[in-house]
Amino acid sequence: MPRLSSPTDGTTIAYDVAGSGPPVVMLHGSALSKAIWRGLGYVAALQDEFTVVRVDLRGHGTSGKPHDAGAYRMETLTGDVVSVMDDLELPEAHLVGYSMGARVGFALAAAAPERATSLTSLGGTYRSQAGQIEKVFFPGYLHALRTGGMQAFIDGQQRDGSDLGSATRTAFLANDPEAMAAYFEQSETEPGLGEDILESMTLPTLLMAGTADRPRHDDSERASKLMPNAHFVPLPERGHGNTLFPAGPVLAELLPFLRHGGRE
Repeated sequence: MPRLSSPTDGTTIAYDVAGSGPPVVMLHGSALSKAIWRGLGYVAALQDEFTVVRVDLRGHGTSGKPHDAGAYRMETLTGDVVSVMDDLELPEAHLVGYSMGARVGFALAAAAPERATSLTSLGGTYRSQAGQIEKVFFPGYLHALRTGGMQAFIDGQQRDGSDLGSATRTAFLANDPEAMAAYFEQSETEPGLGEDILESMTLPTLLMAGTADRPRHDDSERASKLMPNAHFVPLPERGHGNTLFPAGPVLAELLPFLRHGGRE
């Protein structure tokens, strides 16, 4: 598995590559890893036509896990992705992100538009996440992480009787709770993108979010109206946690979008 050292602070960033064709960089959500893209069938669906680059964002998977919140600034996360692209000598790539990965995609496309062929946001938003993360997980999630580790983080999400599923539980338990706490602490402070910035982003953009995933559904629909070349596709009855699966309806939109160079 390829690895590199972040030019910002030396943190190890892990990634892998499969397939051939136009490059697609895939960015996972919070407390997950690049493994979700293979496990849910996205790599198999894409690799015959595209070079699929999956990145473990810092703090996740097999990448380095700093315990300092400042190590997770958005400009550092986007810098890590650019470093992976540079390592592979990719001048530009399609960016596909879920949840936090979508926010990284928005930020990268805004800061370095020449590196983004297109942007796909799955259950993502361009807005600040201050006060919003506990709505995805549960109130007091950060305290639970700091005092009870990943098991307390899982227990908090299941206290209403819901089942995360074995794959999600396994992914969560593989995390370093101190790194996760630092990552979430910084995520709460990031300002997001202003609507004026979205209005200036001309790259082809596909936005998808579940109709039960509020406010990301509304944010995605709003972004599609602000961005000149954006298209919004709602995912009926899906919440945030099941944005990506089953993969069929997502791929039915994503594959044609990518095949046409990110254009309808």
